[in-house]
Amino acid sequence: MQGAARASTMHLPFTAFSQRLSNCGLNLKPLIYLFILAASPLIAGDGYGPSGRVPPPVQRELRGVWIASVGNIDWPSTNGLNTSQQKAELTSLFDRAVELRLNTVIFQVRPACDALYSSSLEPWSEYLTGTMGRPPEPLYDPLAFAIAEAHRRGLELHAWFNPFRARHLMAKSPIASSHVSRTHPEWVVHYGKSLWLDPGQKGARQYSLKVILDVVRRYDIDGVHLDDYFYPYKEQNAAGQDLEFPDWGSWRKFGAGGKLSRDDWRRENVNVFVHELYQSIKAAKPWVKFGISPFGIWRPGNPPQIKGLDAFEVLHADSRKWLEEGWVDYLAPQLYWSVAAPETSFPVLLRWWAQQNPRGRLVCPGLNSYNAGRSWPTEEILEQIRLARRQNGISGHIHFDSKALMRNGALDAALQREVYSEPALIPATPWLARSDPPRPELRLRSERESTILDWTVPNGPPVQTWLLQTQSRGKWTTQILAGSERSMRFTQARPEVVALTCVDRFGNAGPACVVEQKN
Repeated sequence: MQGAARASTMHLPFTAFSQRLSNCGLNLKPLIYLFILAASPLIAGDGYGPSGRVPPPVQRELRGVWIASVGNIDWPSTNGLNTSQQKAELTSLFDRAVELRLNTVIFQVRPACDALYSSSLEPWSEYLTGTMGRPPEPLYDPLAFAIAEAHRRGLELHAWFNPFRARHLMAKSPIASSHVSRTHPEWVVHYGKSLWLDPGQKGARQYSLKVILDVVRRYDIDGVHLDDYFYPYKEQNAAGQDLEFPDWGSWRKFGAGGKLSRDDWRRENVNVFVHELYQSIKAAKPWVKFGISPFGIWRPGNPPQIKGLDAFEVLHADSRKWLEEGWVDYLAPQLYWSVAAPETSFPVLLRWWAQQNPRGRLVCPGLNSYNAGRSWPTEEILEQIRLARRQNGISGHIHFDSKALMRNGALDAALQREVYSEPALIPATPWLARSDPPRPELRLRSERESTILDWTVPNGPPVQTWLLQTQSRGKWTTQILAGSERSMRFTQARPEVVALTCVDRFGNAGPACVVEQKN
């Protein structure tokens, strides 16, 4: 679990200075508070003035949800919707995320070398209109719309890409002439019922890199996300035998003469892609997080009781290496098994992944929330969230999938009631940037039977969200507001204390401006 939000009125230098003097037997905290009160911005009217109150710490936790577009799993619900219907469905998903006090949506924008956004590189996805290459009607950009709506609600939006899948087995429409299987057939192989870019070909890797960076540069996304598909899961022939991935040509041309075995060469192809993608994202926009959600078992026997698919061998995904090397900002291993399953135990795998993180990146397990209320009781997901919070080195969790949170059933109610009673700030990423966002300036005024809070912020880094904490009748309440907000109306009783903190795009929280009623 990441550290609590810094919601104090004190700057870090004062805190460190006070600690040093305290070690010498001197306590300057009262004098520091007096200095801060004197330096605080003027507060206009209505009986409020600067305060030395320190609001309670706020939980830091990535609370995410995947929104899958492939096969119309989550959004759009069908490929026959018009633009207004698609927008209404998407905003309802975002509204539910806010209602449940989540803070991150992971939105699938490239299921199979297609695009759920305006692209000059790849055709429109068939999951929008039923036909690959056909734009939505009336024309709009779903990703631009999703970003605006997510940010308006104080949610982060991570764009989810499948780097090497070129055609999904659920695809039905004809392949568009602009699809990579038509423009660069030399990069594409047939495997089972699907098409794949061959990761062994540098041109194919560079193509996917170009597609992803095009989105990073053109859109105001908060993160780039890849799931567990690198080399594909095994397909079988009619006799039930595993098929070999058909990369003989690229192996002979690029790998056979080297020192690596074919399996090691495949893993190195993926490693090179992951590392280069991470570096390229940071060069373009350092604040854009890069996350991967690999298969939940790195290798059977790690730890000893674990059995199951060997993603290291089958998918050629050395996900532990990516975490150890710091090539991701967050890793979300798909721990889609129950607490009690002995060979795939959720808490055992959770602890193991938390221990593979020497660089202190965010580890946020994927939860199989789809099973809750079906083959699992609702309590299973609640217990997994509690275990994640108790496990040192775990920074949050992500629900699969958004449909599971739209049932208006026992899971939704239990999440709100038992584990999401208060909102949480997204964990900071100090390895990307450490900063001290400025303290806002507050103004309170009365208007009819309500109190209006207005604020401004001095020049500084862009505001991602605002942390608003108020105390009424001795009880503190927390709200996470969109970075674009500059006003808040209180229609109930006037709060006794108001604290507002600026949070930047790296998750850094500045000093709070705290005011309280003086009469």
